[in-house]
Amino acid sequence: MWDAASAWFDEQCYVRAQDSNQRNTGPPAETSILEEYNINWTQKLGAGISGPVRVCVKKSTQERFALKILFDRPKARNEVRLHMMCATHSNIVQIIEVFANSVQFPHESSPRARLLIVMEMMEGGELFHRISQHRHFTEKQASQVTKQIALALQHCHLLNIAHRDLKPENLLFKDNSLDAPVKLCDFGFAKIDQGDLMTPQFTPYYVAPQVLEAQRRHQKEKSGIIPTSPTPYTYNKSCDLWSLGVIIYVMLCGYPPFYSKHHSRTIPKDMRRKIMTGSFEFPEEEWSQISEMAKDVVRKLLKVKPEERLTIEGVLDHPWLNSTEALDNVLPSAQLMMDKAVVAGIQQAHAEQLANMRIQDLKVSLKPLHSVNNPILRKRKLLGTKPKDCVYIHDRENGAEDSNVALEKLRDVIAQCILPQAGKGENEDEKLNEVMQEAWKYNRECKLLRDTLQSFSWNGRGFTDKVDRLKLAEIVKQVIEEQTTSHESQ
Repeated sequence: MWDAASAWFDEQCYVRAQDSNQRNTGPPAETSILEEYNINWTQKLGAGISGPVRVCVKKSTQERFALKILFDRPKARNEVRLHMMCATHSNIVQIIEVFANSVQFPHESSPRARLLIVMEMMEGGELFHRISQHRHFTEKQASQVTKQIALALQHCHLLNIAHRDLKPENLLFKDNSLDAPVKLCDFGFAKIDQGDLMTPQFTPYYVAPQVLEAQRRHQKEKSGIIPTSPTPYTYNKSCDLWSLGVIIYVMLCGYPPFYSKHHSRTIPKDMRRKIMTGSFEFPEEEWSQISEMAKDVVRKLLKVKPEERLTIEGVLDHPWLNSTEALDNVLPSAQLMMDKAVVAGIQQAHAEQLANMRIQDLKVSLKPLHSVNNPILRKRKLLGTKPKDCVYIHDRENGAEDSNVALEKLRDVIAQCILPQAGKGENEDEKLNEVMQEAWKYNRECKLLRDTLQSFSWNGRGFTDKVDRLKLAEIVKQVIEEQTTSHESQ
């Protein structure tokens, strides 16, 4: 199957090679993506498992597209192969073309081979964000969305491809119109299903019991607790059906069927137990007005044993997706999702304000953040000692995330300075001011950056004099190197 997919890719995938040693990936063409597209390196549409998705504009038509950039490796080529095999369906995000170019990003010392995947632009947002903006999201609309997702999955499964990462973030609306189609994207975890799916790839809320069991056995075999089996535990594409059941549940009521009171980066034991036993409920407060047909499809999808779970054909034939009833009851999910989004936004804004309160007095002592349960305070940087130049002392659980954001903001500055931009003149200067403001907000304690900005006539909102962009990029690169060294030594 791999050989067949590879041959299909070579024939169908329009991969462009920038230098001769990459020509074996597709038809030879001495062209760079920059000859046909303008790329906005700093405008990010979102972030997948493989990095941010950016905006690019076709020069000949001025049409906007999404641009995903991957390291040119076998895994990335497999992702592109499988996505393109599936992308002929109207409910799967289309790949327009793929370039194989050498690209050097600001933090890199030399160019690296990458795949640049040009995809159709999805302007309507993610599934749950769309629902939260819809004050009157009805059960009928949930049924219609489910049918589109199921059709996309059916297309994948007919090609014997398991998506393995079905979640709301990977379900996007084409535009903001009321009848906009929803489309499946991100095939980073997808795999040909030959009955041998063993790698435990998943997102916690949507993971099927069989994927968790594969993870459990893999970990025990690796640690020597149990002997390595000559016939490894496998699962198949029915894991996508379980994930679909979870998504339907959340669409209907606004919260997941399996959750834990204990937040963790790994799946807590109580949540794992609920998934493995299929333990969930339909609380009366949210589910009393929801039809029995909807509850039935959820029950039949969230079966622990794959052989008892609805097939994708069973989903599409289910009465809930084909009902002639009005089903015009307004669901509670939109209001619940909207409230949670507002609360999360307030917490994030508050956390940023706290982080900006740079207390330098050594006499101030704070309660250790590892013992604080307040989610806002846990985001705050630990100030137990006076910060050194370019060094933050972070809460161990959240510090890595904060430092990554700070470094990413600095890389955006370098990108704005040295990478080709779609616009020139005043607009380009304004954009540089914007990305520098963001970088400064996250790196205020860095003496090197502070001194650099002063030497470049920075007034806190923008540069008052003409900027030598290459020189600025070089110094910011030094800042990144110092920051990285400081974080690694902590």
